[in-house]
Amino acid sequence: MATKGRLREFQAHLAARLAGVAGSSAAGLLGVQSGAEYWLINLADSGEVVPLPPLTEVPLTKPWFVGMANIRGNLYAVTDFSAFQGKESTPQNAASRLLLIGTRYGNNAALLVNRMLGLRNRDDLASAAPDVGAPEWAAQAFTDKEGRRWKFLDVKALLADEAFMDIGLSG
Repeated sequence: MATKGRLREFQAHLAARLAGVAGSSAAGLLGVQSGAEYWLINLADSGEVVPLPPLTEVPLTKPWFVGMANIRGNLYAVTDFSAFQGKESTPQNAASRLLLIGTRYGNNAALLVNRMLGLRNRDDLASAAPDVGAPEWAAQAFTDKEGRRWKFLDVKALLADEAFMDIGLSG
């Protein structure tokens, strides 16, 4: 019972912080870690963040498609965001999170990430050159005051990317 109480308390605290952020034009970014990289996502596009639930594997799909998750009766297609980019697979542990990104765009897509890094303020970031050959959904990058590099995830562009939507093994 104590765990449910703490979870509700945390959710109420987070909701209050997000409500405060919504009124501020300077804030509005959620930071996540995927593999060794740091990513920023607009709060409006970030959807909900949930602890990693049990996943149901789907046969004949690409290795980065880790399965389906049932979140309160809704099925979400779960992509290992790091593996999708051709990097190491995300460990599935207590720190792992699902970022439910597609709901705003009518798509039940979720990204498996290593961990959440919290809210970020746009005023604390400076523009940086994107990686050479970066896909459209990762065409912006920033650095923070500590010199850490952040990539910006354009969720709408990711959901429109044919490679992201093509989960089936070919041939």
